[in-house]
Amino acid sequence: MTPIEKEIEGIVDGILEDYRHGRDIDKLDPFQHPDKAVVIDMIGKLLRIVYPGSSRDKAYRIYNTKHNLSMLIEDVMYNLNKQIAIALRVDRTEQEAQETAQELSLQFFRAIPGIRAVAQTDVEAFYDGDPAAMSCDEIMLAYPAFEAISIYRMAHRLYKMGIPMLPRMMTEYAHQITGIDIHPGATIGNYFFIDHGTGVVIGETTTIGEHVKLYQGVTLGAKSFELDENGNPVKGIKRHPDIGNHVIVYAGATILGGILIGASRGLAAEYTFFLAIPVMLGASLLKLVKFGSFTGTQFGVVVLGMAVAFAVSIVAIKFLVGYIKKHDFSAFGWYRIALGILVLICHFALAA
Repeated sequence: MTPIEKEIEGIVDGILEDYRHGRDIDKLDPFQHPDKAVVIDMIGKLLRIVYPGSSRDKAYRIYNTKHNLSMLIEDVMYNLNKQIAIALRVDRTEQEAQETAQELSLQFFRAIPGIRAVAQTDVEAFYDGDPAAMSCDEIMLAYPAFEAISIYRMAHRLYKMGIPMLPRMMTEYAHQITGIDIHPGATIGNYFFIDHGTGVVIGETTTIGEHVKLYQGVTLGAKSFELDENGNPVKGIKRHPDIGNHVIVYAGATILGGILIGASRGLAAEYTFFLAIPVMLGASLLKLVKFGSFTGTQFGVVVLGMAVAFAVSIVAIKFLVGYIKKHDFSAFGWYRIALGILVLICHFALAA
């Protein structure tokens, strides 16, 4: 054995010894986790299914849509079924994982027409929102942001079906090739457009309405993390912003925490004005009871109306308080809420 071979043997033995520490990074069975290469291959084939005109299989000289679609679906379904089963083994038996994976795979493919319907709205948003876009074909073939959103749409469907790991592997692949980081758990409405896109970050609990446009470098992130008794971040709670309909977020903007922007931000504020209706009605009926003259039936109707009005007011106030506790607000949002409460008090005072 040469000196270099002895050195290599020593290095191998040292690394093998290091594998025996029992840490998370020491797991030796790669077959217990989804295969990243297979997932990437599935993404490419799924994009061909969603956008049949964007590419073709060069292995076939004659392009028959039904024949090629059948082959693609069979190929992807086999691999998707297998990868889902692997991901589900964590808390299921092998048989349960396989049975569940098969049903989830079928559910996903049944959902593809719906995914394509949403994708069409995204194409339209890109075309309408970018004066440099010469055609929809150009968007589907050349825009990295459109590719990232398309992969997100598919991953989000898998995420909502409760499939672990695979959705995140898909969107992180999109992140790797486009520089756009969209967590599969984010909720994004129709007609979504990211212009340029490099550096965009959209966190897990973000909600985005319809007809929203983001520019490059936008971060919709978390401001801080609530900690448990052991000092670890609490998972599964609201951490990211809510963006309403018809909102534009310009380049480099950083929006952190559960703040409300746009249409969503105004919800609680407008709700306080809505509260004035049942409160003022109840107060007006109370005034009639105090100063009016009624028969027995009329009096009963007025009292019933007053009770209903105040009951609706209490329910609405509870909703508003819960909504305010759940979200952070910008300074302007708090101003609108305060103004709404002031109007509410004035309505009550005037009516009573």
